[in-house]
Amino acid sequence: MPHAYSDTALPERPVKPAMLRGALGRCPSCGQGRLFRGYLSVSPTCPHCHEELHHQRADDGPAYLTILLVSHLGAPLLLAIYMMYRPSAMAMLIGFGLGAVVLSLLLLPRIKGGMIGFQWARRMHGFGAEPAAIEAAAS
Repeated sequence: MPHAYSDTALPERPVKPAMLRGALGRCPSCGQGRLFRGYLSVSPTCPHCHEELHHQRADDGPAYLTILLVSHLGAPLLLAIYMMYRPSAMAMLIGFGLGAVVLSLLLLPRIKGGMIGFQWARRMHGFGAEPAAIEAAAS
């Protein structure tokens, strides 16, 4: 008999669709309800399927991933633009500074949604069934 709290006690959730739904700002469970109340504020529950979403613990992960992606996209582009056109330092600062801010603002909610979808699919941080429900199913 499997342990009531083991991973084999619950069916596996597909990770890729859950992350894609989250990245699109939708509930990772049903794909219908809105994941966010505002720019980055996560709704406590899905308005469509009533899945509890307050368990998410994305914390600083999306910000670090956003910085990593924006800097890895921006650095080679900055070097290529400089080598081809030799713009002034002020033009580079304004152009790439503005580009980095806009790209960060666009990517951050998508990365956070994808991370919440991953947490939901892997039943992390309380996204799994309640322990009493697991024990009842195992009996």
